[in-house]
Amino acid sequence: MIRFTYLRAACIAALILVAAGSAFAEGQSEEGAGVVHVYSNRHYDTDRALYEAFEEETGIDVRVVEAGSDELIQRLDAEGDQSEADLIITADVGRLHRAKEMDLLQPVTSAALTERLSERLRDADNQWFALTKRARIIAYHRERADRSVLSTYEALAGPDFSDSIAIRSSSNVYNQSLLASIIAHNGEDAAREWAEGVVSNMARRPQGGDRDQLRAIAAGEADYAVVNTYYIGQMLTSSDPQDREVAEQIGVFFPNQEGRGAHVNISGVGVTKVSDNVDGAMRLIEFLLSDEAQQQFAQANYEYPAVDGIAAAPEIAAWGEFEEDPLPLNRIGELNSSAVRVFDEVGWQ
Repeated sequence: MIRFTYLRAACIAALILVAAGSAFAEGQSEEGAGVVHVYSNRHYDTDRALYEAFEEETGIDVRVVEAGSDELIQRLDAEGDQSEADLIITADVGRLHRAKEMDLLQPVTSAALTERLSERLRDADNQWFALTKRARIIAYHRERADRSVLSTYEALAGPDFSDSIAIRSSSNVYNQSLLASIIAHNGEDAAREWAEGVVSNMARRPQGGDRDQLRAIAAGEADYAVVNTYYIGQMLTSSDPQDREVAEQIGVFFPNQEGRGAHVNISGVGVTKVSDNVDGAMRLIEFLLSDEAQQQFAQANYEYPAVDGIAAAPEIAAWGEFEEDPLPLNRIGELNSSAVRVFDEVGWQ
């Protein structure tokens, strides 16, 4: 049976001190090779159902600790050799790269993963692998915004978007990865000019998550926003009528279609360096990249499948096909620190 643990940031340090003792050693000796321990920032019912299906298919128990990506990376680092974790699942390649740089992951080989994932969706050293994809697009108000001015991410820094953009804080890794991609394509000086231009075009101080940017559009506080696609899909099908009302006012524009393509990031997974069950961990990764699991991610979470040939959910497929930026995601991770520095230099809060 799957066991889930939910962490609050304020008590992580205490949990680490308790977990680092003999209880971990006892748990490992009692559970043996029939358990895969997962640290995951994903909090979706779909994921839990997939873990249950994996248990039924393989007889391997899955035990999950759920918390924010940064919290989980900090916990894994603090626990060191005492950690039970076999896998860590996080949002955005920037965090996966951070875990790799902190020497928390190990290289693994799998012909199945190499075959099913394109090269840009897996680490060059085989330390992490994509599970799902998320496009970071320009959202706009269907009636109030001028769609004709939309073209590229770069154009958002221009005069057509004065006082009209809602976007998250520079501390958000999604924005850091977008800026890292702009640095990779255009150079750091051009990226700095872009960031300065977007700051000057903000309709309000950065605040909240991607859903909050969409709500700002619906409330008339902004005409445009930069968000991940799956948030719109989730709001379109939400049980909350207010979320559905917001999403129905939103149009979706994929930038840079005449050039490099739209920025696409991932949620992904890596095998921890201290894993005691690498074989079981690899079986779970391969299961999550099976056609059936990829279909579940797409249909229930409104993410794009990481594996080619799997259909997107109808709600997001209705936005049409689009060209993806082919930039290797490794490069985005490598440029994360440069992106953070540029944000700080231009005063992007």
